[in-house]
Amino acid sequence: MRCKQLKLGVLLIAVQFSVPLFAESQSQSRYQEISLIQDAVEAFIYSRTTTSTGNIQVIVGQIDQRITLPKCDRLEPFLPSGSRLWGKTSVGVRCDTQASWTIYVQAEVKVMGNVLHIARPVSRDQLISYNDIELQVVNLTQMPEGVLTEHAQAIGKLAVTNLSAGQPLRQNMLRAPFVILRGQNVKLMVKGRGFSISSEGHALSDAAEGQPVQVRNSSGRIISGLARPNAIVEVNP
Repeated sequence: MRCKQLKLGVLLIAVQFSVPLFAESQSQSRYQEISLIQDAVEAFIYSRTTTSTGNIQVIVGQIDQRITLPKCDRLEPFLPSGSRLWGKTSVGVRCDTQASWTIYVQAEVKVMGNVLHIARPVSRDQLISYNDIELQVVNLTQMPEGVLTEHAQAIGKLAVTNLSAGQPLRQNMLRAPFVILRGQNVKLMVKGRGFSISSEGHALSDAAEGQPVQVRNSSGRIISGLARPNAIVEVNP
């Protein structure tokens, strides 16, 4: 008799515990899993982000686990107006099926790539050599505009100001060497179909190859052309 009472007591205890556990399971199934929202944001960013200059890394921010949203069969990530998938950003996720809701998730998009840095101090007007620069892998989203990513973009150019070791190298820090100097005697070359005319003149400014330069010819007329090596100014007919 006592054995039957003991078994009945164990059964009642089991029933008492199973009811709230089942209710809790049912309650959880009605709410959206936060991890699925984060996965949707990550997949959305990777699918919309392409670059040929580095490797993309996506970090999705944490979502408050206390947030309870109705379960959604189809999550729809989107990019809010004014946002872009570069650096720190925000991605929206909405549900328009059974229940309508929208949540915004913080994220960070890193693009890791090579950027040229000054390896040792460089003086103004110094010609950049291979030993003056080095490549470093950095987060491009934190770099200023116009950074250089290949040695060929810098070697053989001149520094426009003093440069310190460790600086990322930008386009506006360098210039091409001048092939025409102000006051220099130059040859004006006019080429057309079936003819070529040359004359002498004096350059009125410095110019790198391909840059426009003005020249005063022997009669005092000012002519514009493009600077070329060997003190030649190319003039369109």
